Amino acid sequence: MADYASNMNFVGIDLGGTNIKVGVVNDAGETLAYLSTPTLVEKGPEDATKRMAETVHEAIRKAGLKPEQVAQVGLGSPGTMDLPSGSLVRPSNLPGWDFFPIRDKLRDYSGLPVTFAHDGPAAAFAEYWVGAGKGEPGLIVLTLGTGVGCGIVLDGRVWNGIHSHGGESGHILIDTSENARWCKCHQRGHLEAYASATGVANRTIEYVEAEFKSSLTARVRARGRNDEVPKMVFEEAEKGDELAIRIVKETARYLSYGIVSLVHTLDPSCILIGGAMTFGGDKTETGRMFRETICEETKQRIFLHLAERLQIRYATLGGDAGYIGAAGLARQEWEDLHPQQ
Repeated sequence: MADYASNMNFVGIDLGGTNIKVGVVNDAGETLAYLSTPTLVEKGPEDATKRMAETVHEAIRKAGLKPEQVAQVGLGSPGTMDLPSGSLVRPSNLPGWDFFPIRDKLRDYSGLPVTFAHDGPAAAFAEYWVGAGKGEPGLIVLTLGTGVGCGIVLDGRVWNGIHSHGGESGHILIDTSENARWCKCHQRGHLEAYASATGVANRTIEYVEAEFKSSLTARVRARGRNDEVPKMVFEEAEKGDELAIRIVKETARYLSYGIVSLVHTLDPSCILIGGAMTFGGDKTETGRMFRETICEETKQRIFLHLAERLQIRYATLGGDAGYIGAAGLARQEWEDLHPQQ
């Protein structure tokens, strides 16, 4: 990217179903200030957007800046959307926010120009800009959490697709059997139903109910919530429990099925794995096993020429990727609009 914006700053927003993360980011991708505020979905999009704008200005003050020192705001949002119009469509984790013109509302309330983006591609752009995929010519980021998110960056540009749904790779079909698992989108056999934290929890509970011998058994049966199960799997795998290790490797294999389709379709130089469910990443034995199994299972199913060149690594920006990437996309749009400055 050009250096003419070196004295400019950008605000990135990561809109989630629980919290809204707001960060002020400079031209080098460094965070100058960060704040978080509850989304309070039930109060509706108008209320949330007003508070979002207030938090933007609070973060700007915290960074020691004035609004005129911020060139643009980037907003990364989950769910289905219409990017050209700046509107949400039917975001599943923001019920009641259907068809809300969030980009223009935020512009009006904040008094700043706004770039609108999907949260998955925004996170991918952050990794491309200042993270583990910095400068990669073809980058795919898969985020493993409640679902399976995805962002695609090709030659420095996010690929959003023709209908604002590019990168919905959690819905790649990996199981065509009649009893394939149900995805939360109400279709069977999608990657997300197998390789997400939800998929891990469901499979683990089934194994326990089938009386598999494991140190997981008592913990899973006494669980408070299903979303606690993937952490239990990680902890028991670290202790060497055979069933926990089996579930981790099984998840890696399922994930590889989706990666194979992505590799043969897009031919990326690098794939990054991120999100809350990386089993500790490269810092733990289980995390290293998870990544190595993904590599092995993927590379034995793709063209040899690609297997010799493809890199599969962990993402590094964690929960900051969303707002950093949104700020980076705002920066990119600002540069596109001001090529001579």
